[in-house]
Amino acid sequence: MILDHYSLSPVKKFAGENVRNVTGRVVIGKETGAKNFCMRVFEVASDGYTPLHTHDWEHEIFFHAGEGEVWLDGDWHPVKPGSVAFIPGGQEHQIRNSATDTLVFVCLIPSGPPEL
Repeated sequence: MILDHYSLSPVKKFAGENVRNVTGRVVIGKETGAKNFCMRVFEVASDGYTPLHTHDWEHEIFFHAGEGEVWLDGDWHPVKPGSVAFIPGGQEHQIRNSATDTLVFVCLIPSGPPEL
């Protein structure tokens, strides 16, 4: 199955004390027939960040646009378009935008965990 553009997938806005200016979309998942993986696209606006969190599953991230930082191994690591990150299961992590342009990244997770 081929989709026209990720922006056509339904968007979920995240809100709370530990997350700011983040939206996510499931672009390939259960609804598209994927049985092994889920692909999500996240956008983190200026001054935005994902929650600092851990979970049992690994995930792989490809940074498509913008600039930011990933909290991993107790330190912030800069990312830019073309950067990749591997987050092992059980590892504390967070992503934040460090510029004015929107930070856009693709995140892959195994099937089973909540898709968003």
